[in-house]
Amino acid sequence: MRKIVDGIEYEMTEEEIDAFQAGVAGLNEPQPVAGVSARQFKLQLLAAGLLDAVDAWIATQSKAVQIAYEYSGTFVRTEPMMAAGFAAMGFTEEQIDAFFEAAARL
Repeated sequence: MRKIVDGIEYEMTEEEIDAFQAGVAGLNEPQPVAGVSARQFKLQLLAAGLLDAVDAWIATQSKAVQIAYEYSGTFVRTEPMMAAGFAAMGFTEEQIDAFFEAAARL
């Protein structure tokens, strides 16, 4: 079947056209923030009223986690330390996304 999509003619089945259009539509969807600078991360902790609680939690963690928290230039959302910290604070996946989105705007 021939079909014109956005001014371009394609020779495809209806299923292929539907899959193509769905894929193109997905390109315009915003992607979650993957990471932020240490400055953004810690300022967002402060803004959210979590800085003292996180600092206290970090103090109970291994020296490696403490060093990573203190000296990392970037905080990556998918890092295991992030998952452990956010789990300790009781955050849902949606709340973590919102935290990183807010931090990215700082």
